[in-house]
Amino acid sequence: MLTRRIGTADVSAIGLGAMPLSIEGRPDRASAIATVHAALDAGITLIDTADSYHWQAGERGHNEALLAQALATWPGGGSGVLIATKGGRTRPGDGSWTVNGGPGHIRRACEGSLRRLGVEAIGLYQLHKPDPAVPWSDSVGALRDLLDAGLVRAAGISNVTCDQIHEARAILGDSLVSVQNRYNPQHRDSLPELRLCDRLGIAFLPWSPLGGIARSSLDGPGDTSPRTPFHAVAEERGTTPQQICLAWHLSHSRHVIPIPGATRPESARSSAQAASLTLTREELDRLDNAG
Repeated sequence: MLTRRIGTADVSAIGLGAMPLSIEGRPDRASAIATVHAALDAGITLIDTADSYHWQAGERGHNEALLAQALATWPGGGSGVLIATKGGRTRPGDGSWTVNGGPGHIRRACEGSLRRLGVEAIGLYQLHKPDPAVPWSDSVGALRDLLDAGLVRAAGISNVTCDQIHEARAILGDSLVSVQNRYNPQHRDSLPELRLCDRLGIAFLPWSPLGGIARSSLDGPGDTSPRTPFHAVAEERGTTPQQICLAWHLSHSRHVIPIPGATRPESARSSAQAASLTLTREELDRLDNAG
């Protein structure tokens, strides 16, 4: 598979967003682990998670524990897989999300993630979202403390502005290796952050990368999803809009690594195959103008 770099780590150009395996409507545990195994078998070596990816109250870290079990039972071993987890958000179990960027909370969250993942140091630890009640420098400073303590090897930030990226880089230096913002065909307001990451050599991990694509145009006569240029190009190529969308993401920059979610092995394998697609300039122009 095509590879890209996050800090000093070479990872697959397409990752797996593991959140759907643990939140509302999640598959049973055996199916979830089979989905992770299918992604790994397909060459995916970056998996995105967070301590807040769970459904019920009292399940904090459900997704991290699931991934630890999946890696432990995968015949290929997990030494070459980068688990990127996040801290700074919580879920009380009623479907809502809260944010806590306090340094004490971030430290405790990281320690909990270390236990669940069963590692001595987390390969990539990301601040999930800025907390308006906590100075940004204090939250990022907590990441600096984790790095200095050897609990994490590299740091990232999520849901941030260009100004916040600059401030975090001033505090973390080259240890800031990733930015994770929402970016997809429907929501392109993080394009300035994507371009800044490209200039700085920081990996940009768009979350919800398939937003605006809906179901595949190959779903059959009953599919009433709205048609977009992504559907048109997919039909011309004999593939799916999702694969075209992921290839479009990869065309933006060598620093872009989309992390589509999956709840079935087939979806994970299909996403991985998108890394082999190369879109023409004419196709990219059509997709760029589709927003």
